[in-house]
Amino acid sequence: MSEHTAPSVLRHTARSARNRRRRQELGFFQRHPHIFVHAALITGGFVMAFPFLWQLIVSLSTQAEVTNVPPSLWPEVLRWENYALVFDRVPFLRQFGVSAVVTIITVVGQIVFCSMAGFAFARMHFWGRGIIFAGILSILMVPTQAFLIPQFEIVQSLGLMNTVWGIAAPGVFSAFGTFLMRQAFLALPGEIEEAARLDGASPWQMFWRVMLPLTKPSLSALTIITVLFAWNSLLWPLVVTTEASRMPLAVSLATMQGQHGTEYPMLMAAALMAMAPVLVVFIVLQRRVVEGLAHSGLK
Repeated sequence: MSEHTAPSVLRHTARSARNRRRRQELGFFQRHPHIFVHAALITGGFVMAFPFLWQLIVSLSTQAEVTNVPPSLWPEVLRWENYALVFDRVPFLRQFGVSAVVTIITVVGQIVFCSMAGFAFARMHFWGRGIIFAGILSILMVPTQAFLIPQFEIVQSLGLMNTVWGIAAPGVFSAFGTFLMRQAFLALPGEIEEAARLDGASPWQMFWRVMLPLTKPSLSALTIITVLFAWNSLLWPLVVTTEASRMPLAVSLATMQGQHGTEYPMLMAAALMAMAPVLVVFIVLQRRVVEGLAHSGLK
């Protein structure tokens, strides 16, 4: 060791010793100032995850274990056959396909119609733009139940009862989606539009090639919100479907609750399988959802 490095090593050793003595003199909570924050976050996370954990436990239990008072916190034997029982009681795969097709139609319709309407209200100038947009936003103040009878009469007159098109038709356009996409297009700099005009782009080219690709975060937010809405929709599909094989999963789960008794293990197993695709989509797109809502100015 050289003469110049020895003093620096000694000073470093002395400084480390002083720091250790200082930490030992501090109390436990002073040495770990964030322990309360971590404890609160862990507690909150457990509270949020407990319903899903309990749903999994019930799906692997027997009816007797679920109905016991107090109920069993963990089944004696894990009964995976409850999941197989779902396929014997209801046409689960066909209903899963109905839900998937309805969700795809609704998502595609929302992206196409709401993005075009949002672009028109944000970037195009025409007479009555503000009045028409205010009229669309006023739909948000009307309960969806108020539209049931007119929608039912329209779908029935078109011969779309018990079809995926009849289930998906009312959801292909929404006032919220239009507002979300309008905010996204308004947030884009005006210089982009001016540059596209100078290059000779038509309004459609400006929308499709220039502006729309820049709103991917908002499109992702609209996608996941529409997926959750379409997949979990219950009231309207319950009105327009009467055959079990043409029902989406949300309606099927509602019909599993009997008048005199409900097989809760089978119901929870079916609910878990129905929830899995939506959970995967949300986990994959959750970052884009936050970005889209943040860019649109929504809270």
